[in-house]
Amino acid sequence: MAAGIPVRSTRPAVHARSFVQRRLGERARHPGGALGAGEIYCYLALWGRREHVLTQAPVREAGGLPHELTSFVGRREATAGVKHALADARLVTLIGFGGVGKSRLAVHVASELRRAFPDGVHQVELAKVQDVALVPQAVAAALGLHDQTVRDATTVVVEYLADRKLLLVLDNCEHLVHACAALASTLLASAPELRVLATSREPLGILGEQVWPVPPLSVPAADEPLDSPKRCEALTLFEQRAAAVSPGFTLGDGNRAAAARLCQRLDGIPLAIELAAVRVRALSVEEILNRLENRFQLLTADQRTTLPRHQTLRATVDWSYELCTEAQRLLWARCSVFAGEFSLNAVEAVCAGEGLTSADVLQGVTGLIDKSVLNRVGDADAPLARYWMLDTIRHYGRQRLAAAGEDATLRRQHRDYYLGLAEQSDAESAGPRQGEWIARLRAERPNLWAALDYCLAIPAEIRTGLRLSTALWFYWIAGGSVREGRHWLDRALALDTEPSPERARALWLTGWIAICQGDVTGALSLLEQSRRLAAQLGDTMTLTDALQAIGCALEWNDKPTQATALLDEALARHRASGRWTAPGLLNFAERAQAAALLGDTETATALLREARTLCMRRGERWALSWTEWGVGLGWWRVGKPSQAALHLSPALRKKQDVDDRLGIVCCVELLSWVAVAAGNPDRADVLLGATEWMWERIGRPLFDTPTLLAWRDQARVCAREALGEDEFESCRRQGSQMNQHDVIALALGERAAPAACAPAQSPVTSPLTKREREVAALVTAGKSNSQIAASLVISQRTAEAHVEHILTKLGFTSRCQIAAAWAAKDQQR
Repeated sequence: MAAGIPVRSTRPAVHARSFVQRRLGERARHPGGALGAGEIYCYLALWGRREHVLTQAPVREAGGLPHELTSFVGRREATAGVKHALADARLVTLIGFGGVGKSRLAVHVASELRRAFPDGVHQVELAKVQDVALVPQAVAAALGLHDQTVRDATTVVVEYLADRKLLLVLDNCEHLVHACAALASTLLASAPELRVLATSREPLGILGEQVWPVPPLSVPAADEPLDSPKRCEALTLFEQRAAAVSPGFTLGDGNRAAAARLCQRLDGIPLAIELAAVRVRALSVEEILNRLENRFQLLTADQRTTLPRHQTLRATVDWSYELCTEAQRLLWARCSVFAGEFSLNAVEAVCAGEGLTSADVLQGVTGLIDKSVLNRVGDADAPLARYWMLDTIRHYGRQRLAAAGEDATLRRQHRDYYLGLAEQSDAESAGPRQGEWIARLRAERPNLWAALDYCLAIPAEIRTGLRLSTALWFYWIAGGSVREGRHWLDRALALDTEPSPERARALWLTGWIAICQGDVTGALSLLEQSRRLAAQLGDTMTLTDALQAIGCALEWNDKPTQATALLDEALARHRASGRWTAPGLLNFAERAQAAALLGDTETATALLREARTLCMRRGERWALSWTEWGVGLGWWRVGKPSQAALHLSPALRKKQDVDDRLGIVCCVELLSWVAVAAGNPDRADVLLGATEWMWERIGRPLFDTPTLLAWRDQARVCAREALGEDEFESCRRQGSQMNQHDVIALALGERAAPAACAPAQSPVTSPLTKREREVAALVTAGKSNSQIAASLVISQRTAEAHVEHILTKLGFTSRCQIAAAWAAKDQQR
């Protein structure tokens, strides 16, 4: 052993460094001397007992990048985006959760940019570096620098990069984030032509950094058929990796749907998908999918060249968990109780408590976002920030929550928060925030489901489930989610059959939903149960609402006269109480609609005036729009399409503002009839084609009311006769392909019918007698010959003769042509 080196020292690296520095100093004073081989050997041996950064980091030649052993799948947009970011910023940090593909994307981008950097592209693999002091040496090693002087590694790297145009990839910075940030800042300040592409689970946080979140691979859309042959990045990756371990494997009709669902459940995370693909050697795709509840045991691989934390899904998530503070870990576990998106208010209400103050929650959310555990969704200028977790991250958090014994408490607190939210929406349903509430509750749908599931899974909570499902009435009805509402209400009612105010209220709402679904028989049964129970319990509000809903059911069952008596009784009760809820205000609409079916536009218009006063005072739009719809129906009913449009158009605009999906399609439907009557069959047919898909997502058209359906068929027949079969089908197809925004614009006359649907020529009318004009107006209103006879107090034979005279004078062959021509003339008047 060379003299001067203490062999038994507990700090060998320090003594080795001191020894070499001393010896180098001696050589500097005595030129020509050199360190002996033994001295160098001892230095290296002692130094090597520290972290072996130079031997652990991948060896790179100058300008070298690791060769990709497997194909790079997808990421075209991401690749282009990162390249564009590097053109604008000198430091770009790819952030994202573990296994999302940050490193692969960084290396892929770097390899494509070789020609742009004449001095090379270099990857610095930091995953195995644990000592922050060794980060500069890892960079030096990656650059191929073997400096033998006493200078520190940072100085060596700075001098090397000073005049070079080079791309440096700092890979896996998250556990060394402060050291990486300091080094990157120093290098960028000293080397003007340097670009740095970093990967990390959180930003470096220095001036000039552009953060680029790496998304998961694209997965089949939620509304896309799972067995669709359309490919996405996640499916392509799964198929390629599965074929690599099981030659001949392909996705076909038998396994494509399962593979699509698998990729959805794994959030499109490349690592998770690749680990799942390995299991194809022993399991079918369906079997892998069915075992995902134990994903952390299932998704493992034994690949000797892979980093340990990438050999199992659990190890990858464990690594992120270890990087968090204790408060962040606790918040991660508690946030796992949320399903889908959630707000900061929700996190504070549900997660604050033992071990976490409200201030801790805010700080913790920020930290979890920085570490890519939480993701912010939506636009930066949105009034309310919202967050979400990948399902894999949530699943891990739920395991941690259960291990801490907090699962039951957090689920109850979660339920309580969303119950409060639902009841607040109910309380404000007659106010100016109707549109906001529908949008908010629609965004909270997964959390509402989770809260309802909790209630219905615990016998002591079922009644609260009735309360919650009923409080959501505005979302179920106005939000166009009647099927969903019926599902939860039916479940809750089946589980709690004891008499209670909650049950009476739930029966009322279920009956109302049944009306919207066209199930009038079921509705009447449910509503009668609600009425009897409310009377028994002395619940006057539910009793009034049940009477009103029974009247509504009769109205849409083609019994408007019977409906009128009940609706008048309910309206009198509402007036007497002075308590105007949104369902109470809707009473005006339902009574106006009954009047419309009877052709009583005077009563309908008077009801609209009263409703408008009450609604405008509260900023209410939803019930008011339905009243306007009813009055518009009445004017169409009596052959005044221009008057009908004056009420239907503002109704549609209000419904668009509120996003009342049921109301929107009802308005579009009636405006298509108005277009037929006004001599615009092309516009009418496009709108009719659009209503087909609009009704499909809601349920039965027009509440399955025979009279309304007959009028709908009549409008179709008129449009078909006016256009001819080919043009009719062309216009209908175009309507079926339009989005809702364009449909509404067309219905409101804010855009023209598609060019392929040329407007039919309006026929020129010949002079008619006064009586013939009266008959033409009744024909336009859809009256049969017998109804015309009754209206004009003439015989049916005389009515038939008048119709024949009109057809002859105008050169027409059908009643629809009379209706179209007379409506156009009426509109001109």
